[in-house]
Amino acid sequence: MRRQTHDGAGKYRPSALDFRQLEPHFRLLADGIPHMIMTGDAHGHIDYCNRRWTSYTGLSLEQTQAGDWKSAVHPEDFARNIGHWADAVAKGCEYEIEYRLKRASDGAYRWHLERGSPLKDADGKIVKWLASSTDIEALKQAQASAESANHAKSEFLSSMSHELRNPLNAILGFAQLLASESPPPTASQQASIEQILKAGWHLLELINEVLDLARIEAGQASLSPEPVSVVDTLHECQAMLEQQALKRAVRMRFPAVEPPCFVRADRTRLKQILLNLLSNAIKYNREQGSVEVQVTTAEHRVSVSVRDTGAGLTPERLEQLFQPFNRLGHEAGPVEGTGIGLVVARRLAELMGGTIDVESTPGVGSVFRMELPAAAPPAMAGEHAETAAPAWSSTAAPSTMHTLLYVEDNPANLKLLEQLVARRADVHLLSAATGTLGVELARTVLPEVIVMDIHLPDINGIEALRRLRDDPTTMNIPVIALSANAMPRDIERGMKAGFFRYLTKPIRIQEFMDALNAALERPGTDLP
Repeated sequence: MRRQTHDGAGKYRPSALDFRQLEPHFRLLADGIPHMIMTGDAHGHIDYCNRRWTSYTGLSLEQTQAGDWKSAVHPEDFARNIGHWADAVAKGCEYEIEYRLKRASDGAYRWHLERGSPLKDADGKIVKWLASSTDIEALKQAQASAESANHAKSEFLSSMSHELRNPLNAILGFAQLLASESPPPTASQQASIEQILKAGWHLLELINEVLDLARIEAGQASLSPEPVSVVDTLHECQAMLEQQALKRAVRMRFPAVEPPCFVRADRTRLKQILLNLLSNAIKYNREQGSVEVQVTTAEHRVSVSVRDTGAGLTPERLEQLFQPFNRLGHEAGPVEGTGIGLVVARRLAELMGGTIDVESTPGVGSVFRMELPAAAPPAMAGEHAETAAPAWSSTAAPSTMHTLLYVEDNPANLKLLEQLVARRADVHLLSAATGTLGVELARTVLPEVIVMDIHLPDINGIEALRRLRDDPTTMNIPVIALSANAMPRDIERGMKAGFFRYLTKPIRIQEFMDALNAALERPGTDLP
C-alpha cells in the first residue's frame, strides 16, 4: 500500500516510490516544454535530459549521463560556476547560474540561465534534482547594448559640457570686460551688455541642468550619503536666497534650531533640492507673499515642507508638473526658468531613498514636501573611550607651530575638526570650502599637512590632489583624505592617487591623530 505523508500544514508530501512512479509521466511532459530540462540523482549526477537538450547540444542521453555535457559549456563559465553549483548541491538548496552553451547546429555559444532545485521525499531527504535551462542570449545582447549606450552617453555628456562651456566662457568673459571698460559704456551700451550677461548666465544654468538630468537618467549621478543636518542646510539656503526674497518682498519663515534632526543624504545634492524648492516658492509667489518651511520627523523619516502663497495649480497642471521642460504656461512670463530643476530635484530625492510630493489649491498656494530617511547625528568614534588625557592632547606652549589646511564644504565637519585640532596647541587650522580654493591656498600658505574631503562642490579631492602633486611648491605636502566614500574600491582608488592616508567618516580620533602625527613627523622631501 502506498505510503502517504502530510506535513504540519496538511500538505501532501510524496515518498521516494511516488517519484519513481511519476517519472515516466514527467519525462513525457518535459519533452513538450520549450526549455531544456534535466534531472539528477541525490548527488546531482544527471540521469535524464529532455529532447530539447539533446537536439540543441547534439549530445545523447547516454553522453550527457557520462559527463560529456561539460564540453558543451564554455570553459570560462564552467570554471566560474562549478564551485557555486557544487556548493548548492552539498547544501541541498536552490541555485541559479548563467553560462554560455554551445549550439550543435553551428557551434555558436549562446547565453543560458539555469535554475535548479532539490526534490525531497516525505522524510526530507533529497531524492532528485530538477533543473531547467533557458536561452537568454537576446537579454544579454540588450544588456550589452544598454551598457554601450550608457558609456557613449557618458562620453557625449563629457564632451558636450566642454564644448558648450568654451563659447560661453568667451561670451560671458568679454561681456564682463566690456561692462568694466574705462571710460564706462554709455547707458544704451550698458543695457545691451546687461542683456547679454543675463542671457548668458541663464544659458549656463540651462546647460548645467540639462547635463545634470542626463547624468541622473544615465545612472551616473555622483552621491556621497552621510548624516546631514536639515536645519543647518536650510539656514545655508536661507542666506543664499535672502536677496531674491527681498526683491519680491516675500517673507520667509524657517524652523527654529530645535530639535536637531539629520537625514542620510548627499549634502551638496540635498542643498540643491532645497534651493530649487525654495527658489521656486519665491519666484512663483505673489508680491509680499510668504514662504513657510516646516520640518517634521516620523517613523525614521524626515519631512521638509515648503508652503507658498502663490497662484496655486489646477489638477491638470499638477499632472504635468514633473515633466522636463514643461513650465506650466510660464514660458512667456517675466520669471525665467528651465522646466528642469524640479525634475532633477525629484530624481535626486529618489536616488537618496526619498520622495517629493506636492499639494496645491488654485488661488491659495502650493506645498512641496520632501521626505528622506532619518539618520543618527554624526559622532566621533571613541570620543568617550578614554578617561585620561590621550597622548596627542597638548596644552603646553608649543615650541614649533604647524599649519593644517582642511578642504571641506560641510560646516558641521569643519566645526568638528576645529574642536579636535584645538586640542593640539602646536597646530593652526585653515580651511577652504572648495577644491580649487584649497589648491590656491596651499600654494600661498604652504601648510605642513592638508586634510582633504573627496566629494567637493567643484573638483573632487582626487583632482585637487593631482593639482597639488603637479605643482613643485606643493608636491611634497602630505595630504590625508577624510571622506564618507568608504567602500574598499574608494579607499584603493584614493591610495593609488597618492594620499598619505585615507581615513573614513565618522572620524576616529586616535586614528586621525596618528595620521596627523605621522604626516608632521615625516620629511616632506621623501613623499612620492
